[in-house]
Amino acid sequence: MNKDKSDPLLPKQFVVQKVQRETHDTFTLELERANGNGGFKFAPGQFNMLYVFGTGEVPISISGNPVESDTVTHTTRIVGAVTKNMGKLKVGDILGIRGPYGTHWPVEDFEGEDVVIVAGGIGLAPLRPAVYYILANRKKYGKITLLYGTRTKEDILYRKQLEQWSARLDMEVYVTLDRGAGDWRGNVGVVTTLIPRAPFDHRNAKAIVCGPEIMMRFTIQELMKRGLPEKNIYLSMERNMKCGVGLCGRCQYGPHFICKDGPVFRYDKIMKLLDKGEV
Repeated sequence: MNKDKSDPLLPKQFVVQKVQRETHDTFTLELERANGNGGFKFAPGQFNMLYVFGTGEVPISISGNPVESDTVTHTTRIVGAVTKNMGKLKVGDILGIRGPYGTHWPVEDFEGEDVVIVAGGIGLAPLRPAVYYILANRKKYGKITLLYGTRTKEDILYRKQLEQWSARLDMEVYVTLDRGAGDWRGNVGVVTTLIPRAPFDHRNAKAIVCGPEIMMRFTIQELMKRGLPEKNIYLSMERNMKCGVGLCGRCQYGPHFICKDGPVFRYDKIMKLLDKGEV
């Protein structure tokens, strides 16, 4: 195989510019090209394959600002050997990147409508670029509502940014915990309990959802109870991706390959598959 710049399987070297610890098992890396040329353009919802030299690579959604390309940002939860070693990286260390890959949140098509953003746990990371994009073009959209649920107060992702978004007058932000304790005075319960009182007009709204599959199933049910049709709901279905370019078949989901046909899908396109637990 010819290992040149056009090789889609050849990682490009990036340098760690900043490491931010988000929670006890989650961290954010800001990366820049090793040649000093910053980051690259991407669409909200796309992912990269991140390669830790000597360990392996994993697919991680891009969680930075698509309006800016000074750095490439990834928020990652430690779940295996690769992400464990990734979590040990320090400023100045080298990481390999392939991408960006996949489909994106079609936020440019939502102009003039209300947008409901529903995130569960680490699922807020793939949704954050969509929030950045919408807020950068805020006048083009109707009501913007972010519903975020996580396990405990210590598991809240992007805490300071959520506070900043909550303070805005042109956006509604609701955070809920599965288990409220200590000095928590906010909502308690799973994220779907927020949907009945979310301020959106089902006749003129789109929803984007990311989180564990069980959470997405119940979120879809609640959104549809509010009158949102299947074709107005979008999901991110990241699972088992290995090559990123549709060669290995690891991420096959019915007739689809998540890395090429996803990770973002319109719900009505995969609703029959999502209801089958063995797929």
